[in-house]
Amino acid sequence: MLVRDKVVVVTGAASGIGRGLALRFAEEGAAGVVVADLDEAGAAAVAKVIGDRAAPVRADVSSESDVAALVDTPFGPVDLFCSNAGIIDGRGLDATDQDWNSLFSVNLMAHVYAARAAVPSMVARGGGYLLNTCSAAGLLGCPGDAPYAVTKAAAIAFAEWVAVHYAPKGVKVSVLCPQGVRTAMLEHGIETGHPTAKAVHAAGAILDPAAVATAVIDGLAAERFHIFPHPEVADLARRKAEDPDRWLATMAHFTAGLM
Repeated sequence: MLVRDKVVVVTGAASGIGRGLALRFAEEGAAGVVVADLDEAGAAAVAKVIGDRAAPVRADVSSESDVAALVDTPFGPVDLFCSNAGIIDGRGLDATDQDWNSLFSVNLMAHVYAARAAVPSMVARGGGYLLNTCSAAGLLGCPGDAPYAVTKAAAIAFAEWVAVHYAPKGVKVSVLCPQGVRTAMLEHGIETGHPTAKAVHAAGAILDPAAVATAVIDGLAAERFHIFPHPEVADLARRKAEDPDRWLATMAHFTAGLM
């Protein structure tokens, strides 16, 4: 997947990783970039930077109708749908049903809505690509935030399902799984002592969104399912798979230190 001359949708594109992706796709020569976000003014600001090849759209990704509307672009059919928007809660067993439902709606169901909206047209046209931002937490877990860890793991499982069923029909899938990225969400979490943010900060390098976007461009070109802006995540995932008991014991010790 080379982005040049492609039509791309990016959700959560007003800031952070989504903004970095939208700007980089434009630099790579995308034919059009739909800059979607609940923050309408932020989306418009990003689209203004890109210029005529961008269309800002206010979209609530927890709404299937909002997500479905994104594939009706002024640039033509969607070649690459980047389901990037995500939220974090920071709670454990005290998370309410509403907390769980909110994170499932954004961190999982938004990917389902994107696939429902984009895949049929992609199959009809002979191919297309889905990029889902799922976080290293979806592979490794994360201290402090049960709904976040669980919904990100579910998002990876859903992406695997789509890849298995639709690769023969020309639809490719990648999951973006970074650790620490310099975003407002992470910086706020560090300032407030959020356990998940503290864990991410302690785990390794904090990357700029532009560096994540570079990893995405490389991963899409290679059509890798897992895209790891932090290469060490691949090694950590292997360790977890090889010895789950040791992994859990190590994570328990690490988490106790954070608390």
